[in-house]
Amino acid sequence: MPLVLLHGLSSNSRIWDLTAPLLTEHFRVVAVDARGHGLSDKPSSYSAAEVTGDLGGVMDHLHLDRAVVAGHSWGASVALQFAAENPSRAAAIALVDGGIMEISARMSWEEAERQMRPPEIDGVPVERFLSFARQWPDMADLWNDQVQEMVLSNFEVREGRIYRRLTIANHMKILRSMYENETSQMLGVIDCPALVIIASQEPSNELAGRWMEWRREGAKQAEEKLRRGRLIWMEDTIHDVPVQRPRELAEAIIGFADGLA
Repeated sequence: MPLVLLHGLSSNSRIWDLTAPLLTEHFRVVAVDARGHGLSDKPSSYSAAEVTGDLGGVMDHLHLDRAVVAGHSWGASVALQFAAENPSRAAAIALVDGGIMEISARMSWEEAERQMRPPEIDGVPVERFLSFARQWPDMADLWNDQVQEMVLSNFEVREGRIYRRLTIANHMKILRSMYENETSQMLGVIDCPALVIIASQEPSNELAGRWMEWRREGAKQAEEKLRRGRLIWMEDTIHDVPVQRPRELAEAIIGFADGLA
């Protein structure tokens, strides 16, 4: 069975580097760089329809009529929309800490734009960036040369400085598209089996507490609306599940797929 892996916003296919090798005995694994990300082209338009159209184009190019589609974060939203629009092509979907929350129901666009705009880091020296990145919450214990390489793959490095592969302007176009997603409606029309994996942590501040509560509300909505859904909570886990819990994530996807036969 083919398995297509989708990454999150301002990430790239290498977020799956630790998880994908654990899946290759069970699937034909394809990890995709979305438009504007990784090594893919950088067009000016980033609508949801164009991104899901790209996914269909990749599958056509690889002669994949149907596949399990697993997405992390924004990639989960892409997987959900692809399955809603292309029911004959999605054998199943796996939504990894994403795809179940309707942002517009929680905050105005102005608040979302303010909270979720990425920092201006173009031109920062690599070593300064890495010294900061190593101290990201819950990342210090995970950091090694491979994780460092995965993190740096999100950027172009020129003359010892980092530059975003996905510009902030294009990042915000995608974020606006996510904001406008009718998640609750899409959850209600999905016919294929759906695995929902949610990372859970003790909130470190008020904002984190709000997002955790919204995750719980999204999980409840997914349970109610998905016709063939299965939820797995991963306790004490950061948002980047493929980095922190690659084995548990791979086992969850494999176990889910085993039940599809």
